[in-house]
Amino acid sequence: MEVGRRIYYDKSTGNILIDTQEIYGFVTKTTVDHDINSYKELSDRNRESFDFIELEYGEYRQDFTECNGYRINTETLELEFSYPDPNEPEPQEPVYVQPLTEQVTELKTQIEQENTDTQLAIAELAELVVGGE
Repeated sequence: MEVGRRIYYDKSTGNILIDTQEIYGFVTKTTVDHDINSYKELSDRNRESFDFIELEYGEYRQDFTECNGYRINTETLELEFSYPDPNEPEPQEPVYVQPLTEQVTELKTQIEQENTDTQLAIAELAELVVGGE
């Protein structure tokens, strides 16, 4: 069985309180109540002060591997990552952005659309040139 991450976060800041990590094998998916009772960081807090998101097994795996921090955007309730700058040897203040895997997917889609548009334009030009002879 494969169980994805459950990420608990502070509703007011988006800071991560608990990340249950993803697990596989002979495991049982826990309930939210079980997690609250199991983690002091959750059981010591008012339940109204935090929330959680659940991810599928393997979801954002590359982003978690490459990042140096992550949080929940309190306005969009989306996961955001901070990545180290390979050109900066000194640690920098985290800059949280949309997951790189989503950015890459969006760019691929945009490039595919631009390629399609270009091919259509070329076909129209070819038709004009051939039809104009």
